[in-house]
Amino acid sequence: MRALSLTLLLSIALVGLPAGHAHGQTFSVDDPVLEGIWDQAMNNSQIEDLAQALMDSIGPRLTGAPGIDRGHDWLVHMYEQWGVEADNRQYGTWVGWDRGISHIDLLEPRVRSLDGMNLAWSPGTNGPVTGEVVVPPEFSNQADFEAWLPSVDGKFVMASLAPFTCRPESNWEEHATSESLERMRERRSAEAEAWSANLQRTGLSPQEMPLRLEEAGAAGVVTMNWSGGWGANRIFNARTREIPTFELSCEDYGLVFRLAEREQGPVLRVNFEAEFLGDVPVYNTIATIPGTERPDEYVMLSAHFDSWDGSSGATDNGTGTVLMMETIRILTEVYPEPKRTILVGHWGGEEQGLNGSRAFAADHPEVVDGMQVLLNQDNGTGRVVNISMQGLVDASDHMSRWLARVPSEVNQHVNLGLPGTPSSGGTDHASFICAGAPAFSLSAHHWDYFTYTWHTNRDTFDKLVLDDLKNNSVLVASLAYLASEDPETVSRERRTVMPVSPQTGEPMEWPECQTPDRSAETSPRM
Repeated sequence: MRALSLTLLLSIALVGLPAGHAHGQTFSVDDPVLEGIWDQAMNNSQIEDLAQALMDSIGPRLTGAPGIDRGHDWLVHMYEQWGVEADNRQYGTWVGWDRGISHIDLLEPRVRSLDGMNLAWSPGTNGPVTGEVVVPPEFSNQADFEAWLPSVDGKFVMASLAPFTCRPESNWEEHATSESLERMRERRSAEAEAWSANLQRTGLSPQEMPLRLEEAGAAGVVTMNWSGGWGANRIFNARTREIPTFELSCEDYGLVFRLAEREQGPVLRVNFEAEFLGDVPVYNTIATIPGTERPDEYVMLSAHFDSWDGSSGATDNGTGTVLMMETIRILTEVYPEPKRTILVGHWGGEEQGLNGSRAFAADHPEVVDGMQVLLNQDNGTGRVVNISMQGLVDASDHMSRWLARVPSEVNQHVNLGLPGTPSSGGTDHASFICAGAPAFSLSAHHWDYFTYTWHTNRDTFDKLVLDDLKNNSVLVASLAYLASEDPETVSRERRTVMPVSPQTGEPMEWPECQTPDRSAETSPRM
């Protein structure tokens, strides 16, 4: 993919355009709507208040859990306050599950309350449960494993390898000697290989192991999925059905693992509250500002609303959610009668496979057919820095022209990938690009997203960078306005010669639309 700096694009696009200034900002054209967008975004921003209410008060938004339903209702309420029509539209069902408290204590050989939580879709304990802790021994073969299994009855089983260091790699690189750093990496690699080989000798996959432990009568399965950063664990979902699966922090998992491995008698007491709610309806929230001249053509703002529930889902994807809300609020103030219809989709079920957005695309071919552009944001709190044209060979003509009119304080950060390659997954724009619509992902500066916030227990309100979110609200509101006003329709012509996949060496193909899984019949315990 060839990335073309926006600086070069602007040097071409701005030739002959008069320079203008409003309130100290650098506008390439005199446009009161663009100036109004800047003023609203910078001087009357609602980003912080929206984000605080969503992340702190509503909190995590797990698909099928009561929290996401409260959130959908809150979205509709906020849009109605701004005079925008909005509603919650059911796209299917999912397994309902409600989290209660998670409490984990080490009782022996010393007392300590541990940092951890029950995983999503894991059963509760019906009161405190106490048991010894064991680490799987080294197995010679599958028969060895089968002979060991009865010994786990009534015990908690450590099902992940404990790293001997919970310091981030960057900390070692900064402070360790080169010899110490190399020994750490060698030890880490050797231990991981040994653990993987031992698991293979059981004849079970990592997905099958928890169920076999459950069948053998284990009191619970203890896991750890360290993200590589200080105090950050990835929190996903359980694979057991009758006993709890719970996560411990890197530090506490290592503590308990070492005690068990050295036969120093660790005993845990856990108390988890959780309730299965049966199959429950799941929703997208759709808000609409009707178009005045081309109502059957659409500019769509897109962000998934659901989250994992290890934390409050701040950067995945609360920030994308409040960005699109703020964009709509700004447009109602400065551009209340758009030429094209402006939609915003807050999708459910993204974490389960883009289910909500795929369902909407399948149910609304008229929107897909009339799509002028879709702008999706889903990777954290940072300023938008990359927009791939998704293999649409002429779309950059429009995008570069629109970006040239965005204040230079904002567009200076953005690189365009021309013509880019189509995305077959990862986030919700793929549900529309796979159908041929001009749909783009606004990729943000990472701010250590993959280390500290993506799907972790640290994805909280305090990780937000408000200045970057204000920057993004100027960008998205400006692009939505300019796309709505553009007399030309964005071309859907695709590149026919695709780049070669670095993984397979084969030409990369355009992704095909997948049929959305709208039913709870497929277990969410992936």
